[in-house]
Amino acid sequence: MQSVSDAVRSAGIASVPWTPPRSAVRSPSIGLRCPECHDFLIAISYRSLARPDSSAHCTSCGATFEQDRGIWQGLPEFRQAHFASFIEASELAGQKIGQGSSDPDFYLALPFRDLTQIGARQWAMRAKTFRVLQKEILPGLAGEGDPPLTILDLGAGNGWMSYRLVCSGHRPVAVDLLTNSRNGLGTASHYQSELRELFPRFQAEFDNLPFADGEFDCAIFNASFHHSENFDRTIGEAIRCLRPGGVLIVADSPTYSVETGMSCSQESRGVCDLEDLGLRTEGLAGREYLTPQRLIAMEVRHEFEWSIHRCWYGFRWEWRAWMAKWRKLAELPEFVLYSTQVKTR
Repeated sequence: MQSVSDAVRSAGIASVPWTPPRSAVRSPSIGLRCPECHDFLIAISYRSLARPDSSAHCTSCGATFEQDRGIWQGLPEFRQAHFASFIEASELAGQKIGQGSSDPDFYLALPFRDLTQIGARQWAMRAKTFRVLQKEILPGLAGEGDPPLTILDLGAGNGWMSYRLVCSGHRPVAVDLLTNSRNGLGTASHYQSELRELFPRFQAEFDNLPFADGEFDCAIFNASFHHSENFDRTIGEAIRCLRPGGVLIVADSPTYSVETGMSCSQESRGVCDLEDLGLRTEGLAGREYLTPQRLIAMEVRHEFEWSIHRCWYGFRWEWRAWMAKWRKLAELPEFVLYSTQVKTR
């Protein structure tokens, strides 16, 4: 059986260079849109957006867009029930495996060190992916002297990537469904000792982002895209929020070479691997994984072309994948970082 990367390349997806997104003026403010009726609300400066006392009122539908414990509440009331089981299951799973910590040093060390050693495999993978992102992709998105990149961190979880992006001089906005203080957006308080101001945080769903069109230079699905219940809708919504020439990135989502890969892995060790890496979905009708065929369908539907960035996760991971093929066992997932540049509108 050919590898996922070979399957993707043979299907016509190759490494495609892009140009920095300089075709649109970057504003120091971010425009918000009403989560209820989708009308434009207001443009708020990045710093003000991160302050816990900011709010907005929709003159069209009367909805109030406000914060709870510094987190913008961008999940409409009628959608809260839809995600209730997923939020509950995710929080219970985090408690079950001892996810998170009350020690700020634990979060400040992520993803490069897991001080608890409970999720060491997961964070080792995240660290290697982030290094590729930091060294190979983000440096090409802005020229010297350009304003900081405004980046959507989609599936931000405890906010580790947003924290690292702030430390690198960027302006991240963290989005997640979880708001608790162990593996959700509430965890960001642990970064306050190192940051002058926290980054903005939004509780929102991927398919209804509370931002105006064309507000971001980059959108990163942070080990989260496979949770989407509709890949086309999720991709389209992220693209809507990007400026012309902006870049969309899918990181740390499992990829199989064929559609039956996931059903096979559920009968083998593969499902345990995904649970250990924090990539299993509970309470959602998520698609769970990517395939070359699904990636091609997204290219055709949205008229872009994926670029592939390989991450080296170590000999042990590669050896296990090779042994699974040799023994004709269920396919193990491969983790490939995908990126694409949005066309100028």
